[in-house]
Amino acid sequence: MILPIVAYGDPVLRKVGANIDANYKDLQKLIENMWETMYHAHGVGLAAPQVGKAINLFIADTSAFDDETYPEMKKVFINAEIIEEWGDKWEYEEGCLSIPHIRENVSRHSNLLLRYHDENFTLHEEEFSGIAARVIQHEYDHCKGKLFVDYISELKRRLLKNKLINISKGGARVDYKMRIPSGR
Repeated sequence: MILPIVAYGDPVLRKVGANIDANYKDLQKLIENMWETMYHAHGVGLAAPQVGKAINLFIADTSAFDDETYPEMKKVFINAEIIEEWGDKWEYEEGCLSIPHIRENVSRHSNLLLRYHDENFTLHEEEFSGIAARVIQHEYDHCKGKLFVDYISELKRRLLKNKLINISKGGARVDYKMRIPSGR
């Protein structure tokens, strides 16, 4: 089932996602719905807060980047914790399904060490680099109540203010379902 994606301005996007256990109600169905929702919206990652769930869960599939430099990654991340970030910071233009039609350069570390559970609740500690690290950092931030626009300069945020307000009022035209803060 395709779920509505929560638009910028909804308080759930600013909540720190709670860790969950294997008994979380309908977890496998939620994960299936998140994959379907993400692909329908042409995303490369989706965090549970973006579908209205304030939990520490996100998914990512980097195959859309078609970058031979980095291997493709398709994974479920539950209760993720960044242990370490390192390497040169690099800028890359990011966007977000919750903030449609806005893209800005964000500087992030090129490598990270992540501890997480997969969809079977197997614990992993794994290093990621390049595009995979960036997508993970972006989605991880959603589970910590942060958005990519938090990393841009104050001047750029002021310049985007009216666009962000428009998104929060349902003014963004997208080809996927959105839930705006007012509930319309």
